Amino acid sequence: MNIEKMRQRLKSCSAGRAGMILVHNGVVRNTSRAGDKVSQIQVSVNWEKLEEVMKEARRLPGVIAVEVEVREGVLQVGEDIMLLGIAGDIRENTIAAMAHVLDRIKKEVTFKKESMA
Repeated sequence: MNIEKMRQRLKSCSAGRAGMILVHNGVVRNTSRAGDKVSQIQVSVNWEKLEEVMKEARRLPGVIAVEVEVREGVLQVGEDIMLLGIAGDIRENTIAAMAHVLDRIKKEVTFKKESMA
């Protein structure tokens, strides 16, 4: 995973049409949402559903380009889980698309099991 390479790909494929590029970098943190210590997580991905979500994302208002990379398997604290990049025409469309796509991926595509420390 290389955030700068993703940003450059999004910028180059937008051919000057993008007014904003957002890149989300999901990282394994050392606590759960409830505050429990986490040592590692197990991530699984529904790849077919991810493809469906990405196709739909490319049709959202103002979206010019979308890219995603997700790591599957056992990941340690501090490791990257996902990069999601969106190039959009204007700020409002790009931010809305990022929030929508990220929520769908988290709810419908990726599944994680935390191992407590």
